[in-house]
Amino acid sequence: MTASGSNSFVVVANRLPVDLTTTTDGQREWVPSPGGLVAALSPVLESHQGCWVGWPGIIDEAPEAFRTDKGVLLHPVKLGATDFQEFYEGFSNATLWPLYHDLIVTPVYNRDWWDTYREVNLKFAAEVAEVAAEGATVWVQDYQLQLLPGILRQMRPDLTIGFFLHIPFPNADLFRQLPWRDETVRGLLGADLIGFHLESNATNFLDLARSMGLEVEGNAATREIGAKITTNDGREVGVGAFPISIDVASMGTFDDTDAEKIAQMRGELGDPSTIILGIDRLDYTKGILQRLLAFEELLETGAVEPADVTFVQVATPSRERIEQYRVARSKVEEAVGRINGRFGTIAHPVVHYLHRSLPKDELRYYFRMADIMAVTPFKDGMNLVAKEYVACHDDGTGALVLSEFAGAAAELTQASLCNPFDMESVKRSLLNTIQSLQSSPEMMTERMHQLHQQVTEHDVNLWADAFLHCLEESRAHHA
Repeated sequence: MTASGSNSFVVVANRLPVDLTTTTDGQREWVPSPGGLVAALSPVLESHQGCWVGWPGIIDEAPEAFRTDKGVLLHPVKLGATDFQEFYEGFSNATLWPLYHDLIVTPVYNRDWWDTYREVNLKFAAEVAEVAAEGATVWVQDYQLQLLPGILRQMRPDLTIGFFLHIPFPNADLFRQLPWRDETVRGLLGADLIGFHLESNATNFLDLARSMGLEVEGNAATREIGAKITTNDGREVGVGAFPISIDVASMGTFDDTDAEKIAQMRGELGDPSTIILGIDRLDYTKGILQRLLAFEELLETGAVEPADVTFVQVATPSRERIEQYRVARSKVEEAVGRINGRFGTIAHPVVHYLHRSLPKDELRYYFRMADIMAVTPFKDGMNLVAKEYVACHDDGTGALVLSEFAGAAAELTQASLCNPFDMESVKRSLLNTIQSLQSSPEMMTERMHQLHQQVTEHDVNLWADAFLHCLEESRAHHA
C-alpha cells in the first residue's frame, strides 16, 4: 500500500480523546474525555499538530474527520455492535485485562472474541495506513491494539512504528496461558520500539521473547533502548521502560478565589479535621472496596472518629456491561451504605460517594481539598491520579497513601506505601498518615515537596520526548 495521507505524526488508540454529548437544546457536541491516556497524549499531539486515529465511542457511526480547538486532527474508526462487544468488552477487557493484571479475576479465552480482535486491529491498520504520510511516525497505544504494529509493518513498511503498553505486562509464565500468544507477540514485534512503564514490565517481555527462542541482547533500561530483540526476519526491535506522567501545568495554580471554593467544599462536608479522597474508575483492580473496608474497621475500633474524618470516593463508571464490573460496583455501593448506616448521621454521612465522571477543573478542587489521597490498586500500570494529586499540592500540604503494586510507587517513594491485599497494611498506612499530619506537619510537608519535585521534573513531556527520541534512534538505525 502506498502513502496517500499527509500526516507525518499519527497516534492511534482504541478511543478518540473526545466524547459525544447532547446539550439541553438537543445539539450534539464533542467534549474532551476524562482519563489518563487522553491527559498524557493530548499535549504531545498538540505540539506535533498530529492526527489521532480512534473509535469515537458510538456504535455504527463514524463522523468525518475533524480538528479540535487545539489543531489536532481526529480521524474516527467505525465499529459495529459486535466489534464493541467482542473486541472491547470481550477480548480486550475480559481476556487481556485480567491476564495482564495477574489474574485478579479469571480471563475468558473465547475464539470468536479473538477473531473479532484481529479483525478490528485490521480495521484500525487500514485507517492508519490511509492517513499516514510517506515515512510517517505512528505511535500505537495500549493492549487493545497489540496486533496493529505487525499488520502496519506489512501494509506500510515505510512507517516508523512505536508501541506503548499502558497497563502492566505479566511474567512469561502467566502470558503463556494466552492461546494466541505467538500471534500477539508477532504483532508487537512489528514495532521498531516497544515501551513499558517499568523496567520490570520490560524484563517480563524480554524473558518471554527468550522463552520463544528469539535472540535478545541487553537488559531493560529506563528512557533508553537498553535491550533489543531480533525477529525471525532479522529486524531489531528496541525495548525500554518509559514511566508515563502528567501535564503538571494543566493542573494549574490555586489563587484566593480557588481557596474560597475549597473552603466552601470543606464546609459542605462539615469541616472535618481530615478528608480522605479516592478517585478511580470503578474497576475491580483499583482496590476501592478494600480501602473502604479498612476505613470501616478504623471507625469500628475507634481509631478514628466519624466527626473528625470524612471519606470522599469518586468512582467513574467503567465497562458496566461486564459482569465483574457490575459485581464490583454492587459491593462498593453496599459498603458505602453500610458504613454510613453504622457511623454517619442524617446531616453528616461519613462516606460521600459519587458514581460519575467529573471534569478536570472540578477534580482539581477535590485534589487540593483532600488531606490524604488513597490510591490502593491491586495492580496498576502507573496510576496518574496519584501524580495529579501531588501536582495540586505545590504548597506542601496533603499526603499520599499508595499501593506498592501501582507503577507510580517506583517513583513516588515519599508516599506511604501499603499492600492492598493486607487489610492491616492499608489500615496502618491510613492511620499513620492521619496521625503524622497532626503530629509531624514539618516532616509531611517536606515529603510532599519531594513528591511534587519528582512529578514536576518527570512530567509527560519527559515521557513523550524520551520515547520519541528512542523511536527516532530506531528509525536512524534502520535507515
